[in-house]
Parts: sequence; structure tokens; C-alpha cells
Amino acid sequence: MTEPTVAAPEAQPTSLQRTTRRVVLVMLAAVAVYFVFAVHSGFRELGGRLAGFAWWTFFAALALAFGNYVLRFFKWQYYLRVLDIRGVKAGDSFLTFLSGFVLSVTPGKVGEVFKSLVLWQTYGIAGARTAPIVVAERLTDLIGVIALIAVGSTRFSGGLVWAGAGTVLVGFILVVVASRRLSMWFVDLVAWMPGPGKRLAPKLREAYESLYALTRPSTLVLPTILSIAAWFLECLALWIILQGFAQTTSVLASSFFYATSTLAGALIPVPGGLGVTETVMRTLMRQLGNVDKAGATGAMLLVRFATLWFAVIVGFVALSLLRRRHPKLLRD
Repeated sequence: MTEPTVAAPEAQPTSLQRTTRRVVLVMLAAVAVYFVFAVHSGFRELGGRLAGFAWWTFFAALALAFGNYVLRFFKWQYYLRVLDIRGVKAGDSFLTFLSGFVLSVTPGKVGEVFKSLVLWQTYGIAGARTAPIVVAERLTDLIGVIALIAVGSTRFSGGLVWAGAGTVLVGFILVVVASRRLSMWFVDLVAWMPGPGKRLAPKLREAYESLYALTRPSTLVLPTILSIAAWFLECLALWIILQGFAQTTSVLASSFFYATSTLAGALIPVPGGLGVTETVMRTLMRQLGNVDKAGATGAMLLVRFATLWFAVIVGFVALSLLRRRHPKLLRD
């Protein structure tokens, strides 16, 4: 008698496979968005501007973008030291930091908390200890970007309004984080809620202790300086690409265009600021920088490839190298 054949269980996708699918979906959405921009600018006009573009400036922009990653890695290392997290090899730490860029195309880049998952699986460091680093990174990045907007806005009338609004937002966040009473009130509120709140509250308390250590005035100065320098490099990337299109836009104006559009894309919860960052950047270049439609579209597309999409590629390369060093990483 023949035994009945039992169908093999369907293989479930791994974390990396799910991540790759999501990134591919966002990339396809980006292609559609960029196609709309190209149609709006006119293929002939855009093609003509790209044909006359000095392509060496694009590769210089890639180098500047990578310089941004290196400076922000120094900030990551500083935060690990503040939290007394030791024993992580420098090479692994660098690859872990870069691997977070795999999820750069998430709203507000919150997917970079992926780095905490990597450290947990490779070194057994609890995610609740390291996840606050991502919040502190975003906070100091926000301060750095606002500083660049404030400096760049001196080139235009009314530009300081952007800086003022952002400063108020940063101040509010700092007050909440600095006040243990307000923060603990929020954690107690979560614990009181039905469902998983009671299980989540202890982790939130642990995470807050790390976040509190990272956002004291004494630990904000150096990371903020690094953030300003890092994001200024990407502002320079836009400036040098505009030079490749023979535009005479100043460094300060380019800083205002790039920092303002970056902030807009971070505040609106869409993957990678897709559509928002591009629209704001292109509009500012046209209206305030007097860049023609095709030139503004070309510069916007190239700087987004040199920053956002280059970061995603770097993240996948870093993650691949890290998985070679730690074969069990992300298997489950």
C-alpha cells in the first residue's frame, strides 16, 4: 500500500528577501515618479541638457555622498561608546552602519533601526540598548539640516521662516526627551493601554534610559557638528552637479535647496521622501535659483541617484559583506 504523499511546506521568505522586495517596489515607484518628471520637462530638452552635462561632477557627488556616510559613521561609533557598548570590531561596526542604508527608502528613514537587529544577531547586543541611537541620529541630523537651512536662507527673503518653524519642532522634541517626567508619563500611558502595552512598556523604559544618555547637552555637541558637516557634503553634491549643468547657483543657495527638500521629505511619511523631496527641490531650483525646467529636473534626478539610491546600493553591498563574515545573519 502506497503511503500518501505529504506536500512539503511552502518556504517562507527570509527577512532579507522581504526587505529586497520592499526596496524593489519602492524603486519601481521611483521610476514612475521620475518618468512623470521627465515627461513634464520634455524628453528632448532633458536629453539635451544631459548630453551636455559634465559627468565628472556626478562622480564627485558620489564621493561627497560617501563622505557623508563616513562622518555619520563616526557619530555612530561615538554613540556606541557613550552607551558603553564595546567589543564590536571596527570593520563589522562600519558594515553594520552602512547596512542600515538598505532601508533608507522608509518613512523618515526609521528603517535604519535595522542596524539594531544586525548587532543583536551578530554580537548579541539587545536591540532596546541600540535602537535609541537611531532616534538620536535623526535628532542631530534634524538639527544639522535646520542649521544649513538657516545659513542658506540668508540668500533669500523669507527663508528664515523655514528655520524658525524647524527650530520650534526641535525644541519641542528636546523638551520631551530631556524631561524624564513627560517621557515616563508617556511610557505609563502605553503600559495602561490594553493589548501589548504592558509587555512593551519595560522595553520603552530601557530604551528611554539609553536615549536620555544620548541627548544630554554634553553628548549633543559633537554629533550635531558631525551632522552639519555630513549633510553639508550632500549639499555640495547638489552644487557641484549644478556646476555640471553650467549653472552659477551659489553654495549657500544649493545648501538651502537641498536641506529644505530633505527636511520636507523626512517630515512627510512616504518612503524615502519619494515625490516630496524631488518636487520641493525642483521647485526651489526653478523659482529661487532661476534654473530652467530641464536643468532643474536633471540636477534633481542626478543628486537623488547620487545620494538616496547610491546609499541603498552601498547598504546592500555592506550587508552582503557582513553576511559573509556572519553566515547566520538574517537567516530567520
